[in-house]
Amino acid sequence: MQIPIKRAIEKVPGGMMVVPLLIGALIATFFPETPKVFGSFTGALFSGSLTILAVFYVCMGASIDFKATPYIIKKGGTLFAVKVGMAMVLGVIFGRFLGEAPVAAGMFAGLSTLAIVAAMNDTNGGLYMALMGQYGRPRDVGAYTIMTLESGPFLTMVTLGVAGLSAFPWQALVGSILPLAVGMLLGNLDRDMRAFLSKAIPVMIPFFSFALGAGLDLSKVWHAGLLGVGLGVAVVVVTGIPLFFADRLTGGTGVAGVSAASTAGNAAAVPAIVAAANPAYAAAAAPATILVAACVVVTAILTPLVTAWVYRVFGRPDDPTEVADEAAALEAGKPATAPAGH
Repeated sequence: MQIPIKRAIEKVPGGMMVVPLLIGALIATFFPETPKVFGSFTGALFSGSLTILAVFYVCMGASIDFKATPYIIKKGGTLFAVKVGMAMVLGVIFGRFLGEAPVAAGMFAGLSTLAIVAAMNDTNGGLYMALMGQYGRPRDVGAYTIMTLESGPFLTMVTLGVAGLSAFPWQALVGSILPLAVGMLLGNLDRDMRAFLSKAIPVMIPFFSFALGAGLDLSKVWHAGLLGVGLGVAVVVVTGIPLFFADRLTGGTGVAGVSAASTAGNAAAVPAIVAAANPAYAAAAAPATILVAACVVVTAILTPLVTAWVYRVFGRPDDPTEVADEAAALEAGKPATAPAGH
């Protein structure tokens, strides 16, 4: 008898990140002694998030190809710059008011500059590529090659430093990007290594998610979850609008831009890594993790809806390569194949 566990988990937005995280949080809340009772490898599953993430970023780096086409560099670089730029602007603004610590009380309790920056910085790559496959041009899918550089804590650390908050020693900054850089080097020196390491990316997501969840207190989730819904909506609106116009400026209709207005699942790991590098953010890390996890779910629902609306209103521009292929097919007397999304 087969039980469709994977299929069921994937029906939840960001399921491979969110479901294991919630399971870890449930165990930590109601059975907190579990890691100590079983110890050994079982205990390590509850506390190994940083180790697993280090391997994850090596594999993620290996998937980045240096030989991106000029179009991919232009489109991906523009969306990357706008997304990270908005996070930096918000980091500077909220950093002046909130500092490193989270809001202590009231309806915004748990909100922090760390949570805002981590939620805004990183695009959900799987969601972006799926939406581009349906509504975008084939070349736009490849733009995520550049946006992959958003992954990891490095840009969040840089943003917090730009915001004038507690700085990170250069060793911590280099250490946060080194696994990604090593992976990029390996993947570009050897295509077989890229293929080998890239396959491990989705496998590790539920494991580091579970370990992250094991450090969360569910008694705070309800309030933070409601706030997380608001933060998730803010990610779509605040980053989506400038991304829309940036996409139009680079020859698009805005569809690729709004498709990038989301929060990546692995962004939920960033607060814990940042706090490990600088204890000044320790108090903000746990509530920020919950908020960012909520953003993953909210943006996974909202971003496709907004993208579909933008596509209906503004359409998809013709891809010169598709037009050439269609003309060649007509000259040869063959019917042209309609591109995806039409």
